[in-house]
Amino acid sequence: MRLPITPVTTLLRRLRDDARRGHAGRLVLAVDGVDGAGKTVFADGWADVFAEDGMAVYRASVDDFHRPRTERYARGCTSPEGFYLDSYDDATLRRVLLDPFRDGAHTGGSTGFQLAAFDVRRDVPVTTQWVTGPRDAVLIVDGIFLHRPELRAVWDWSVWLEVPFEKSYARMALRDGCDPDPAASSNRRHYEGQRLYLREANPAAAASAVVDNSDLQHPTLMSESVC
Repeated sequence: MRLPITPVTTLLRRLRDDARRGHAGRLVLAVDGVDGAGKTVFADGWADVFAEDGMAVYRASVDDFHRPRTERYARGCTSPEGFYLDSYDDATLRRVLLDPFRDGAHTGGSTGFQLAAFDVRRDVPVTTQWVTGPRDAVLIVDGIFLHRPELRAVWDWSVWLEVPFEKSYARMALRDGCDPDPAASSNRRHYEGQRLYLREANPAAAASAVVDNSDLQHPTLMSESVC
């Protein structure tokens, strides 16, 4: 079913077509941005436009690949370095999802993959169903820190959502009840951890496309790789 024509779907269709260009078979895509940038909604919408012509699309979030709490907070509960370096289990993400999904392109889709591996609220690993799909399929992963050096090479194409911290924290204040001031002491771990990521990884430069998502109803393409 084709979605209505809106500023959002128009942009998402352009990004869909650009991501497909030069890639055959399975596609592994990333939607990155700071907390509150609108990553999940954007990635869900992107999946919907891929599915318009019958493409098999799978969605995952890096939030379902956290490390256990003891590892996440080993550097201290307010440590920005701990938030950036220790929050996510990249090895498991690759082992149970990214690598087997990509392998499915060479096995006729018979290789199984898992879309989640950890329940962060309960702080326990989860055993999810192993999924298979057709040879031609798309996997879209959303989350923070997806352009860190350890992960850059795994994406066929990626989007960075550009949103000022003042805007993203205002959204999270409504959604989660956090302090809307990014520099508040209660936000130190997450705010400074993401600033560390921006300085060290420069995700906007690493992404295939940069989208200004300050206005959720009117996202704007800021830049795009020509490669």
